[in-house]
Amino acid sequence: MSFSLFSTLPLFLSQSRRGTAVTSFIIGSLIVLGLLALFLGIILAVASKVFHMDVDPRVEQVEALLPGANCGACGLAGCAAAAEHIVAGDASPAACPVCSKDARAQIFELMGLAAQEAEPKLARMVCGGGTGCKDKEDYHGVDDCRAAVLVHGGAKACQYACVGLGSCVDACPFEAIFMGEDGLPHVIEERCTACGACERICPTNVIQVMPAKRMVWVKCSSHDKGKVVNKICKTGCIACKKCEKECPVDAIHVVDNLAVIDYEKCKLCGKCAAVCPKHCIIDLRAIRREAAKAGAKKAKEAAEQPEPAEATA
Repeated sequence: MSFSLFSTLPLFLSQSRRGTAVTSFIIGSLIVLGLLALFLGIILAVASKVFHMDVDPRVEQVEALLPGANCGACGLAGCAAAAEHIVAGDASPAACPVCSKDARAQIFELMGLAAQEAEPKLARMVCGGGTGCKDKEDYHGVDDCRAAVLVHGGAKACQYACVGLGSCVDACPFEAIFMGEDGLPHVIEERCTACGACERICPTNVIQVMPAKRMVWVKCSSHDKGKVVNKICKTGCIACKKCEKECPVDAIHVVDNLAVIDYEKCKLCGKCAAVCPKHCIIDLRAIRREAAKAGAKKAKEAAEQPEPAEATA
């Protein structure tokens, strides 16, 4: 037994010395890393002092008043960038069209400027094709307008038409657009903030942001000749020039086979829309008047209907 203990003692001492060396190495490494971290921390602290830039507190205040949608409607890379540019004076306090009236007024106040009213805008369709425009082929692919256009220009026979797959609906951050049974996007005016997300994603540019006061506009984008349009679309402009002849202020002309309105001259009388044989010129006021008349007539008819007689026992 004693022989066995003495024979294993050198091995035990050797392993003990090896363990001590490993422990010393680990402790030494930790010390070196700690000193290196301390050294780098000191460098960063000094650099933060040397390269420190004062941030205008108004930037955070303005950003807090912006909607935070980061929709890009202002043309900048989000609300934080918009706040920086507004405070720097590179952008107007009214740069964000999505801002509420109260928030916009507070931004003007923070900047020490008199509040200015931004012109209300809305997204509107400039294509009335939809199901009224013939298909040249069946499209079986990704439900994305841009992807469809890459495949032979989309399924529609008109190259200028709405593709109808609803990419604008998906792009709208305010759920202000829906696809109708007519195969076209419809804008809910009460929700639309004119952020332009729908306009930017549309590959055929048939949904456009325009001033809300523009109550008359051409709901067509085709530049094909009238003969071609007649064959493929029920509501496309055929360049007949009836609108041009009817306008009392010379505010509408057919340019490259499409009626174009000069809004500096236009009085929004709606006469061009009234004579358009294809109904591709929209007069929103006339549409609303007709809707109001139809609603009043329906209400009158409902009021004149006799009440059902009470059942007798």
